[in-house]
Amino acid sequence: MTAVNGEIHIHVEEQGENDPSLVFLHYWGGSSRTWSHVIDALASAWRTIAVDLRGWGLSDAPQEGYALADFADDVERVIMARGLTNFVLVGHSMGGKIAQLVASRQPEGLAGLVLVAPSPPTPLGLPPEVRAGMEAAYASAASVAATIDQVLTAKPLTEDQRRQVIEDSLRGGAAAKIAWPRYTSQEDISTAVSAITVPVLVIAGECDRVDSVLTLETELLPRIPQAGMRVLAGTGHLSPLESPGEIAGLIRTFIAALP
Repeated sequence: MTAVNGEIHIHVEEQGENDPSLVFLHYWGGSSRTWSHVIDALASAWRTIAVDLRGWGLSDAPQEGYALADFADDVERVIMARGLTNFVLVGHSMGGKIAQLVASRQPEGLAGLVLVAPSPPTPLGLPPEVRAGMEAAYASAASVAATIDQVLTAKPLTEDQRRQVIEDSLRGGAAAKIAWPRYTSQEDISTAVSAITVPVLVIAGECDRVDSVLTLETELLPRIPQAGMRVLAGTGHLSPLESPGEIAGLIRTFIAALP
């Protein structure tokens, strides 16, 4: 555990030792385990640091403090506590929006940004009934299973992967579960992301029903001009689980091209 502000403890999984270090941020409902297959393909080459965001995984779950700035502050404190001086941020979905905010602050040592099926910097436009459905998505094993099949994936997960997703979703703190659909996803950081100066790779799923290719083309790419996008064929929103080998390969190529 890393104490990020004297009170909130953030769980971190760390492997490898070479720079640039790769800092992984998971989606709403996930944990550091979401990245395990991607990390398995990369940890022999680089230091990997996978974070359980506050309210998720083994990290503390306070009753409040789930604004994007709170998450970003936690991430920056983890980076400082680990003494990272050369690192790449890798964020998925909600973790991708958090990573955008962190990168916009231009932290010292940031070398690049990888956004995997990221939530765009603009507010997530959802009707009230859809938000209510999201708030109930992680209420039971059955509701999580239905969300996996009907919303999150295009490729079938293995039984172990399904079990992990269900466990992670149910483990989330009550406040963390409702914060994203109620208000965090509605935050607008579209002006802030114009301050991102490092190289940016966006990895989208061709069949993503949450953050679609079209959404990223219209809401994200115009706001980060240096960003380039790659699309994973036949892949849904849970791309770190659906297509981990392809993501690892794209990250490897991205790092090789960094200045």
